[in-house]
Amino acid sequence: MSDRPSGTATSPLPQANVDDLIAQYDEELPQRTLTRRLDLGVAIVCFLISLFVLNQVFFPLKQGNQYYLMWFLAFVLPLVFICYRPGFGRRKEAGERAADAAAEVATSATGASTANESADPTQGSPTSARTSKAKTQPRAKPQRSTDNPSVIDWILVVVTFLTCAYPVLPFFSGGFNEFLNRQGSLSTLDVTMGGILLLLILEATRRTTGLILPIFCVVFFLYSYYGAYIPVGWPGAHAGQNFDQIINALYNDASGFYGIPLDVAATYIVLFTIYGAVLDKTGAANFFIDLSFSLFKKSKAAPGRTVALSGFLLGTVSGSGTATAVSLGAVTWPVLKKAGYPKENAGGMLAASGIGAILSPPTLGAAAFIIAELLNVSYGLVLLWAVVPTLLYYLGIFLAIEIDSRKIDVDYRPPPGLRSWPILKKGFYHFISLGIIVVFLALGMAPFKAVVYATLVGIGFGVIEIVLTHRGQPAAILRAVWDVIFGALSTGIRSVLPVTSVCAAAGIIVSTITKTGLGQVISDILVKGAQAISTNPTAVLVFTCIFAAIAVTVLGLAVPVTASFIISWVIVGPALITLGVPEAAAAMFIFYYAVLSEVSPPTALAAVASSAITGGRVIATMWQACKYAIPAFLVPLAFTFTPEGASLVAQGGFLGAVWTGVVSAFAVAALAAGAGGWIVRRAGWPERILCFIAAGALLYLQPLSMIIGFAALALAVIVHLVLRRRVKDSDPTPAEAALPKP
Repeated sequence: MSDRPSGTATSPLPQANVDDLIAQYDEELPQRTLTRRLDLGVAIVCFLISLFVLNQVFFPLKQGNQYYLMWFLAFVLPLVFICYRPGFGRRKEAGERAADAAAEVATSATGASTANESADPTQGSPTSARTSKAKTQPRAKPQRSTDNPSVIDWILVVVTFLTCAYPVLPFFSGGFNEFLNRQGSLSTLDVTMGGILLLLILEATRRTTGLILPIFCVVFFLYSYYGAYIPVGWPGAHAGQNFDQIINALYNDASGFYGIPLDVAATYIVLFTIYGAVLDKTGAANFFIDLSFSLFKKSKAAPGRTVALSGFLLGTVSGSGTATAVSLGAVTWPVLKKAGYPKENAGGMLAASGIGAILSPPTLGAAAFIIAELLNVSYGLVLLWAVVPTLLYYLGIFLAIEIDSRKIDVDYRPPPGLRSWPILKKGFYHFISLGIIVVFLALGMAPFKAVVYATLVGIGFGVIEIVLTHRGQPAAILRAVWDVIFGALSTGIRSVLPVTSVCAAAGIIVSTITKTGLGQVISDILVKGAQAISTNPTAVLVFTCIFAAIAVTVLGLAVPVTASFIISWVIVGPALITLGVPEAAAAMFIFYYAVLSEVSPPTALAAVASSAITGGRVIATMWQACKYAIPAFLVPLAFTFTPEGASLVAQGGFLGAVWTGVVSAFAVAALAAGAGGWIVRRAGWPERILCFIAAGALLYLQPLSMIIGFAALALAVIVHLVLRRRVKDSDPTPAEAALPKP
């Protein structure tokens, strides 16, 4: 056993520094630090916009959805130029703050002290330790310079509002109906305003997510305009479109700027960001982490298991894998460090668990809402498709954590008095609001209404807790209630600013691909590439799926998850569907690989952010994250390889989902054993290779391949047990030495 002191670590990373780390490594760039008065003004505007959005749920505008989207974009897009900087040095500034934050959390972990014993059963938890220390040792507030918009930014705000609202303002365009009647024959002023809005959307996207996506949009725009110059007979050649036609498709048509991506952002995503903000304001994140620690307190692997479970639960609060990893790491890394987890292993756990939050019901990532719209199915059905893959994903993480806990000298001792029931009794209502979403979706209610009701329930229970906490203090109760309601509604809108920019920009790409037929061209190239390797239909499907997985992952390294899914769906989706893959399986396949870009080298933003928390080597942390997430890289292939594999996304009935899920669980176990190098004890390469063979064969989900897979897995175990008796490890770890001798 190690001589490290027991108990929990000192207080986690301060929230301000957590925000700095997220700003540096998230796929969305950091917002400005506004002066208090302007920040309050923006919050008030966001609060009013949220009321407008909520009103649309129950009392939709009579002029129709496109009318609502025009007003939504007119209200939201100008805020980007207030809240986001125009320069290119903001990542460096955020990086300097992130480095300071990472140094602080490392210092905090090194100087950890034992937890104070208390009659309060939750006193030893990491989040309560943070509260306790904050009361006894107040921290000086860091000095942070403000960065208000310039005159040019304010001009852009005004111009953005006018160009977005132009189609619905009678004194400019003649009114919404008149504007639509000019479809296909826009006036000069229509084209001018549409062209300006195109530039403004590109600039807003650059400010919120960087240069890559705007460059993609410009390339597609040029392809649409200069298509006639491509030699006839070449792939992708088309008649070309003039500027007026392109602007008409983007600005007037019910596609382009106002297509499915923006529709999803304005009707689904914004409501779920508000719901997540309510959970955050009512303490859901702390509750989930404390509950996870208490559930696993008797196991030495408790810190690692807590990371996995908390990552799943925190997905209800944060829609970003990187943000989830950082928020989770700020609390759990000091405990992981004290328990003896190496920096790279801990960083890999955080990254893999963080991105898993995007894949997990009941609040999947933003792309899941787009799947529902594209396939014209309910969001509840998309959640059903995600259930088995999510279980397989977290099974892989838990097994990998158990393996690491045996390979590493883990020495975790739970703080005294940490009990599950008091924690659950205090914060159980967070699960009620989540359950309401699932139940209402199952009853056929529209997801935007279900999430609004869940939000109201979350606020209601939050108010009850505030009243009980501040008994006899009416002023304090009113302030706390107002902070929850006003803060959640305004934060929800501010959180959706980057998503709105991305979705509007993605409409440019989708419109171009649709009008020019480029999607089918690239789809044909993928299939022909597979046919060049083999003409066997099964081999063509397998190679096409592998090419598609690589293409989606590489695209995801350059653009945000939502944009990556949208672009990949219109390009890769037709290739898979042409080869007989069900639409649901193809959509979930693309969704998973778009998300996995956050743990894919060489960028792997979630892993880079986690390494900043732990101080570990970046590349090594990336590979550890890949090891933990390896089932997520391979299981989606099973969706598409065979008709039986589609049962994993609920395409083959209940029994089909059960038996394919069980077989795939064995495949995940084999993957974990092979990647982790452990079965009963440290495994050699013969057993590991057999495990990889077993995993691949089992995931193919055909009778012969499953027989081969189970045989290979059984052989791996037999070989391992035989070698365990004959070979003595020359350098066993302390954990291995503690195992009972045969």
